[in-house]
Amino acid sequence: MAKTSDNDAHILVVDDDDRIRNLLKRFLGERGFRVSAAPDAAKAIAMLRSVEFDLLILDVMMPGMNGFDLTAEVRKTGDTPVILLTARGEAEDRIKGLTLGADDYLPKPFEPEELVLRIGAILRRSRVVETGHTKVRFGNWTYDISREALEHNGERVRLTGGEAALLTALATTPGATVSRYDLSETAGGGERAVDVQMTRLRRKIEADPRQPLHLHTVRGEGYKLMADAVFED
Repeated sequence: MAKTSDNDAHILVVDDDDRIRNLLKRFLGERGFRVSAAPDAAKAIAMLRSVEFDLLILDVMMPGMNGFDLTAEVRKTGDTPVILLTARGEAEDRIKGLTLGADDYLPKPFEPEELVLRIGAILRRSRVVETGHTKVRFGNWTYDISREALEHNGERVRLTGGEAALLTALATTPGATVSRYDLSETAGGGERAVDVQMTRLRRKIEADPRQPLHLHTVRGEGYKLMADAVFED
């Protein structure tokens, strides 16, 4: 879980390219982050066993266990936010990363400042802030729209950035159909990525994802969230 401010965040950079790894470590360090680095997935896994990180930045194209494999390994035991970096910017790769549970995907080359902005957005989503905002309740679930915070029977359930964007768009107009195009504009990644995020979201929320009670498909149009109530603290 991220701490109270971006500058407190401890980030792990995993990249087999010494130049990129060192540049990111220096650049993010200059922006106030605490940064550790690993040259491969094996070293990263060893570090993850002993250190709790707030966010992981993983290169996809690494020898041996690549960034996709490492993301899947991380998701077996934890929910630490993940940003994937890769020279391969194809839609198939973005969708694969999202399917495995990555929070964001940044193709190389990229502007370092854009990476910082994406890190900040993910850390804000990960944070728990005690304040009152509009909420939507459906079954035993509660979603705080402003905080992008999902709870099940009072217990926090972490969402990836895409999942949070999707649920926010649906929760803003509960009961109304939101088109796949509009959802893709909000969540990013295209309409197919929206379907991937919806599948992951249903696995987290629905007792039977194949027969959803809350997240409905409107054939030929999009999706809608069936809510029991909308309220404010």
